Amino acid sequence: MAENTQENQEQNTQENIENINNTAEANIQEVNEETASEESEIEKLKSDLNEANDKYLRLYAEFDNYKRRTAKERVDFLQTAGKDVIVSLLAILDDFERAEKAIESAQELTPVKEGVELIHQKLKSILTQKGLKPMESRGEQFDAEIHEAVTNIPAPSEDMKGKVIDELERGYYLNDKVIRYAKVVVGA
Repeated sequence: MAENTQENQEQNTQENIENINNTAEANIQEVNEETASEESEIEKLKSDLNEANDKYLRLYAEFDNYKRRTAKERVDFLQTAGKDVIVSLLAILDDFERAEKAIESAQELTPVKEGVELIHQKLKSILTQKGLKPMESRGEQFDAEIHEAVTNIPAPSEDMKGKVIDELERGYYLNDKVIRYAKVVVGA
């Protein structure tokens, strides 16, 4: 019976060792699977990081190209901005040259005056088409936003105090924006 007990103990010990080995192998396999899983996760994260860096570099390059392109377009626009106005005014220049020739051989003053008046009207018409609008100042209340007071004079009547009495140089709007302030005399 002592031999049976010893055999049972050896068998139990052998079974315990096998169970421990099986558990250890299972744990090692589990750790290996977790490690492989973590490594694949790390590889995926590296891949995502590389992809994000690539997108960033492409976006940065695209933005840099956009800045260069818009700067070039802006320079081109500024160089040709007044082209259409200049082309329109060339016809007026031609008319003035013809008027100069006509003045040299003119016998009467009336046709010359009429020709100059026609050229003046043509110039005003072209400038109006381009958005130029004269400022009306006489009799208006003085406004420092659009008028430049050259001098004050005594007002001819009480109701003219603080108003524009005379206009020395006309002011102009270009597309509703003041491009030249009117130089005026204000009643005091």
